[in-house]
Amino acid sequence: MNAQQVFDRLGLSDTNSGVFAGEWLPASGETISVVNPTSGEALASVTLASVEDYEKVVTSSEETFRRWRSLPAPKRGEYIRKLGDALRENIDALGALVTLEMGKIHLEGVGEVQEMVDICDFAVGLSRQLYGNTMASERPNHRMYEHWHPLGPVGVITAFNFPVAVWSWNAAIAAVCGDTLVWKPSERTPLTAIAVTKIAQNVMEGSGFEGVFNLAVGDGKTVGTAMNQDTRLPLISATGSCAMGRIVGPAVAQRMGRTILELGGNNAVIVMDDADLDLAVRAALFSAVGTAGQRCTSLRRLLVHRAVSDKVVDGLAEAYKQVPVGDPLEPGTLMGPVVSEGAIDQMMNSLEIAREQGARVVTGGNRIDRPGYFVEPTIAVVPKEASITQEETFAPILWVIEFDTLDEAIEIQNGVTQGLSSAIFTESLKNAERFLSSTGSDCGIANVNIGTSGAEIGGAFGGEKETGGGREAGSDAWKAYMRRQTTTINWGDDLPLAQGIEFG
Repeated sequence: MNAQQVFDRLGLSDTNSGVFAGEWLPASGETISVVNPTSGEALASVTLASVEDYEKVVTSSEETFRRWRSLPAPKRGEYIRKLGDALRENIDALGALVTLEMGKIHLEGVGEVQEMVDICDFAVGLSRQLYGNTMASERPNHRMYEHWHPLGPVGVITAFNFPVAVWSWNAAIAAVCGDTLVWKPSERTPLTAIAVTKIAQNVMEGSGFEGVFNLAVGDGKTVGTAMNQDTRLPLISATGSCAMGRIVGPAVAQRMGRTILELGGNNAVIVMDDADLDLAVRAALFSAVGTAGQRCTSLRRLLVHRAVSDKVVDGLAEAYKQVPVGDPLEPGTLMGPVVSEGAIDQMMNSLEIAREQGARVVTGGNRIDRPGYFVEPTIAVVPKEASITQEETFAPILWVIEFDTLDEAIEIQNGVTQGLSSAIFTESLKNAERFLSSTGSDCGIANVNIGTSGAEIGGAFGGEKETGGGREAGSDAWKAYMRRQTTTINWGDDLPLAQGIEFG
């Protein structure tokens, strides 16, 4: 499926408005070109939202919320079921658009859309399970219980690396909870956001709830700042860098709003001397090379027991040399481009610093001479003291660090400011349980004998420390999109007070 076929299928044109407020409106901001990282050429143009356009988007979201929240949750779930079905029907075209705009291989692009379908299915079931607790009251003839109510219009800020899946984690769950959405996608990947919004528009058309899923494509200074300061958005869910989180978090907290922050990840895998090394190498390969190392859960640091270090590094280096790098739409390609020229510069700068700090590049480390933004997947053995390993370089670089004991490995793993994903490879139950204990991994995700990336939507996704502490997708992450109300009912004739207090 070529670019024109994808555009025709998804209703895109050469120039697209980035403003949807229950209906498509002409955007009045600047017009930007969207670049295909595979070729370095422009795919199309998008006109961004101005502050005035943003006001229309929020107004649509706020007005629709007043009606949407009164619709019973299972009825809201029916719309999300239809959204999931519509995404299924467009999975190939939308997956191809993710590849064209962001550069991940087509299988991963389709997989990202499948993730959207999965979270819609999850949310449909959830719409009948928004449970609250009933508590025993200390007062006779009293009943206590929890009510969960819709929160309001939710602001969603997404990053380029998962241009549609992360929106769906928020949108599907928030919508069944009774909230409406204002979406600010990355300016690098606005076409996928426009395409998804068109799909949602078709689902909601004629329902009277056309303003549930709204869109404002814009930069951080214009739309991002407006969202952070907007008291009409009680929750901002933001995915991006730790630096971005340091802007969003305080700004929203200043107005007493809530945040879900999904920020950087400097993820590590520990390979013990008793590990299944073939399994460990295969898992490390996908976790480090998948999406050209541009997942927030990508493997950055491979911590290998000194006794098996040579075997692991040699096996992984041999596997790296066989990774087909090229056009991500071509069958057989396992790694596409990084997202921009700036990403290449950042990668090369990190490698230069690493060499100065004693790193030995085992394989890769170069830009590939072809159109687009292609680099070689890279492995470098580094001393554990190398400060470069403290940074999250959003590129296919894998730092290998040797250790002697599990305690040392856990200390190295936890010794960074981020805390998203982690894993251990071991055949020992004791090692696994030590890693999973309260004195083990300090990350929001901890795996045994699988890699750091590829989380399922059934579990709550998120991390600790500078990763932000937020949770999205499954488990009880839905509670972030609702407000809890504790209710007490007195069905007796007296008025006993709590704590045994007698008054009057």
